[in-house]
Amino acid sequence: MHTDLSLAPIGVFDSGVGGLTVAREIMRQLPNEKIVYFGDTARVPYGSKSKNTIIRYSKQIIRFLKTKGVKAIVVACNTASAIALEEIRPEMDIPIIGVVKPGAKVAAQKTVNKRIGVIGTEAMINSGIYTEFINRRDKDITVITKACPLFVPLVEEGWLKDSVTYEVATRYLSELKDKDIDTLVLGCTHYPLLRNTVGEIMGDGVSLVNPAYETAVSLKKLLEENNIAAGNEHRYASNMYEFYVSDTAEKFKRFANSILPFHIESIGLINIEEY
Repeated sequence: MHTDLSLAPIGVFDSGVGGLTVAREIMRQLPNEKIVYFGDTARVPYGSKSKNTIIRYSKQIIRFLKTKGVKAIVVACNTASAIALEEIRPEMDIPIIGVVKPGAKVAAQKTVNKRIGVIGTEAMINSGIYTEFINRRDKDITVITKACPLFVPLVEEGWLKDSVTYEVATRYLSELKDKDIDTLVLGCTHYPLLRNTVGEIMGDGVSLVNPAYETAVSLKKLLEENNIAAGNEHRYASNMYEFYVSDTAEKFKRFANSILPFHIESIGLINIEEY
């Protein structure tokens, strides 16, 4: 039986709400693609979990997404991309991409003075994955990393343009300002929502790389290469996007509706441990 994969949805998953910035970029750049999004709100954050746990969680979520008939999967979580993706990839029978490689690639292309900063969660920074991917492309690049653990709760609180957030960001980024970087990777899916604040503090001399945006660009290419891109049938129809969480649907819904280009009515609650 030949099924038309171009009409199948793209699975996107994250440890919580952060990956919605990736989903948002996919909606903007691939407006004809359907999306099934899963946020693992019961087990967030992944940043403090062990490698084995993150791999187990990722496999459960992929099994769930496959029940929805997805044609490709985007790991919209930096931690899971960094820690689980290479392990899972060999077992996959559909294309899968993470958010780290596209961001690293663009950062390596953009830098002129070969000095790149990366900000992210502690697990992300400790994994050294951005440094590794950037240096695979160019071993002469110096990568300076900085964990910014308070950014995620501030974003989830909705304090995007708050003086407290500005103060915290100034303190975190002051270390990077002395390091003469010309490119800064926003290495956590929540961080694009703080893009203006970070840009203001770092100044015009530093270009910001948003891996959410770059991932959507890479996804577009991936779908075209595999001949599974959607045609031009639909655009922002409410039935194009499905959202599922493992806990606290209300909080997720509030956050989603504050950043997505349309209003979400219903969110499915899934017992992910069953997968």
